[in-house]
Amino acid sequence: MSITVYGIPNCDTVKKARTWLADHQVDIAWHDFKKQGVPATELDRWIKAVGWEKVLNRQGTTWRKLDDATKASVTDAASAKQVMLDQPSVIKRPVVQWADGTITVSFSEALFAQQLA
Repeated sequence: MSITVYGIPNCDTVKKARTWLADHQVDIAWHDFKKQGVPATELDRWIKAVGWEKVLNRQGTTWRKLDDATKASVTDAASAKQVMLDQPSVIKRPVVQWADGTITVSFSEALFAQQLA
């Protein structure tokens, strides 16, 4: 199994992660939410692996722009999943599926180095 990085190309955190991986000669498969959409079955795996609260980015611009009713409707994994499918930019990025199947969300050099150790 290879490493797949999911995100949007203009996200600063995604750029940092992709640069770090390239600098460490790590080959990745890239999945662009904007062009390819969010794979619902993968989203289910991410939610199961790390929890919907970690996958849903409540700090970002996209979340803040949502109407109050939509925000209030997010109370569990199913409702969070629907918002993430409708608004992919509300997913915390990058989501990385590592070669061993581990799922991580966001980027830190220490976390990535640990995954490659």
